[in-house]
Amino acid sequence: MTGIDKRVASPAEAVADIGDGASIAVGGFGLSGNPMILIEALLERGSKDLSIVSNNCGVDDWGLGILLAARRIRKMTSSYVGENKEFERQFLSGELELELTPQGTLAEKLRAGGSGIAAFFTQTGVGTQVAEGGLPRLYDGDGGVKIASPEKEVRTFTVRGRDLEFVLEDAITTDFALVHALRGDRHGNLVFNKAARNFSPLAAMAGKICIAQVEELVEPGELDPDAVHLPGIYVHRVVEVGSDIEKRIERRTVTEKGGN
Repeated sequence: MTGIDKRVASPAEAVADIGDGASIAVGGFGLSGNPMILIEALLERGSKDLSIVSNNCGVDDWGLGILLAARRIRKMTSSYVGENKEFERQFLSGELELELTPQGTLAEKLRAGGSGIAAFFTQTGVGTQVAEGGLPRLYDGDGGVKIASPEKEVRTFTVRGRDLEFVLEDAITTDFALVHALRGDRHGNLVFNKAARNFSPLAAMAGKICIAQVEELVEPGELDPDAVHLPGIYVHRVVEVGSDIEKRIERRTVTEKGGN
């Protein structure tokens, strides 16, 4: 790899330096936009005690759920923890630490981290355990709480002539980020596909080293600059995985023929 050519030859090579104890921001929402090929490569590599930041943890046999099932994840920072029975079991038995975070706050924590902003104030969570502390993060295995969330600073600001309370939230930065994109070029500029865009640009920004799997790799200049969702400055490695990869749907909802 020379200059700003960020291509790597294989998913295994792309994740080769993700070691035990690494923190990783992962794109995806439900099963949409999961960087599945990279997740499988990480599973194969064998890294453990991982601290993962992602909206959710996939399902029992797909997405981040395969790392969870293999006991590779020590801590999850997420906004949604449903759809995964093994996640529930590990959390309640004290095997998994969970930092539950409101969804919009999680998105902004990632964006802030990638933008060099150390912390920010938000109204979300004021008057709840998000601000007051006491949310279980780690159980002791006997039904008791071993680690609880701490109390956060709450400050009053005058907004549009009203005094309102805001809670201080720290930004998130991670060692690595894993994302899936529809298209990318050798310089790391990425285009995401519709809903698969979700948390991916924000996760990519937060990682010190961002690794992107792309369905189609094109030459620099082939992407319309106005269509680029994430500039290559945030991306460090790109691996092409093709468009025939499996993409699962978490909950398929259809209407009867002729329905409105």
